[in-house]
Amino acid sequence: MNEVHVKTILSARQIIKDYPVPGGASLRILKGIDLEIHASEILAVVGESGAGKSTLLHLLGGLDRPTEGSVAIGNTDISRMNDSEIARFRNRHIGFVFQFHHLLPEFTALENVAMPGLIQRGDPKTLFNKATKLLAEVGLAERTTHKPRELSGGEQQRVAFARALINDPVLVLADEPSGNLDINNSTSLHRLMWKLVREKGCTFLVATHNRELAKEADRRIELSDGRIRIG
Repeated sequence: MNEVHVKTILSARQIIKDYPVPGGASLRILKGIDLEIHASEILAVVGESGAGKSTLLHLLGGLDRPTEGSVAIGNTDISRMNDSEIARFRNRHIGFVFQFHHLLPEFTALENVAMPGLIQRGDPKTLFNKATKLLAEVGLAERTTHKPRELSGGEQQRVAFARALINDPVLVLADEPSGNLDINNSTSLHRLMWKLVREKGCTFLVATHNRELAKEADRRIELSDGRIRIG
């Protein structure tokens, strides 16, 4: 039988994360996490509140550093980077979508989507053309000039998805992306994720309480007591 070789996007090895607590002690949130994420898949991370889902995503995306262990994206060990190096790497290679969209209120949907590329000093004309296409792909072709306050919660989150894709990231990390939406908007957002995987080859790691979303993912893992259980 021929083996199917799957491209590994991210590899985490023996990730431990401690947080200090009063009295000089520390609380261990993650207790030796090993994880691989494969190209063009949706991997769901589930677990009770406080299980460490957000902590894990922040470590994998370079927003925080593990106490011990390593995180490699492609052939790059981001654990060894200094702060400025990891900031540049995040901007170029990782997309983020959070429960609260974190759009900049003074800018239009188009400007918000283009912003990561502008920070990278990309060509504005090229970026705005690309942002326009991304907004059309997420169903917001008619809303490019609207500011966040003029958009619904579901529309704002779609803008956040488009923004996450502007620099063609190898991986998108989504932390409870539908957690602040009603059931209709949640369903719509989940369909959008599958559309992006199918049509653009995107790779998603999604932390979620939504069991229906987790069931539909290509793979599911559960965080419990700081360790991974395969679900």
